[in-house]
Amino acid sequence: MATYLQIADDEKGHELDLFCVPRHYENDLDKVIIPHGLIMDRTERLARDIIRDMGEHHIVALCVLKGGYKFFADLLDYIKALNQNSDKSVPLTVDFIRVKSYCNDKSTNSVKVIGGDELSNLSGKNVLIVEDIVETGRTMQTLLSLLNDCHPKMVKVVSLLVKRTPRSSGYRPDYIGFEVPDAFLVGYALDYNEYFRDLSHICILNDQAKEKYKV
Repeated sequence: MATYLQIADDEKGHELDLFCVPRHYENDLDKVIIPHGLIMDRTERLARDIIRDMGEHHIVALCVLKGGYKFFADLLDYIKALNQNSDKSVPLTVDFIRVKSYCNDKSTNSVKVIGGDELSNLSGKNVLIVEDIVETGRTMQTLLSLLNDCHPKMVKVVSLLVKRTPRSSGYRPDYIGFEVPDAFLVGYALDYNEYFRDLSHICILNDQAKEKYKV
């Protein structure tokens, strides 16, 4: 079972003025719930766990765009550092796929996978899917179903965040950074209609911002 750091439902978080937050977002956020430094420390530990479990294999790291790109880049930097500084190392190649299942702040029942035609290249490979957040789990289950049709040798999933929500299908990734409350989170490449990807910390979006940036 995956271990993780749990952010409680009643977590008070941190005041925005304690951190460097872009001025154009200062009125859009309730609080900082996971500071950037904590994200980096947890990511480093996830890299160590992945190397421990998959270190005997050539890994194809599959980034789920767009929200996963920052976590993906930082995770691979830590894996690269471990490769250079430990006795156990793993050959690593990368690939990318885009998955879309949101409109404004609502998860839709439709999961769109862009780049799925190239999944056939993963046949017989050891695949590490890198995701930013698992909410209901249906998006990842759809992706895993498509991927399994291509017959990879092994598939593991690492997600920076897993949301506690009554809408969950029960799916849990192999590696989890944080378990978080059922709130709309932005920052560290998590977006709301493409905004907030340039925010370093993970924050809770306020209701006014949902209207302000609604499409």
